[in-house]
Amino acid sequence: MSDQPVNWRIHRRLPVAYPVIFGGAPFVGEGVVSDLSPSGCSVTCERTVLTGSYIRLSVVLPNPTSSLFIELGKIRWVRGNAFGVEFIRVPTLTRHRLDRVLSQAPALEANLLPVPA
Repeated sequence: MSDQPVNWRIHRRLPVAYPVIFGGAPFVGEGVVSDLSPSGCSVTCERTVLTGSYIRLSVVLPNPTSSLFIELGKIRWVRGNAFGVEFIRVPTLTRHRLDRVLSQAPALEANLLPVPA
């Protein structure tokens, strides 16, 4: 019997480091998105949040003219200074931008791999 945890995620996570501003009633915070998928992300921040809270997020992409605005997300887990968000309501324009960012992931990851000597 294996002691390795089972990964129940449907979508692959893209490791990123994008600034994010988020807010819910009655708090606002900022942090860094460290994982991104079509259905959610994880955020690292200094702000205390509660599992089950609903929030809005604005993720700043490297292209200065675009960002990802998530109208409604739910905090699914909190571990230390990180939390996971499930995207519930995503505007169409944001969905297209998110899909474009995620589709470029293999090219981004290829640039991160060391080049053989």
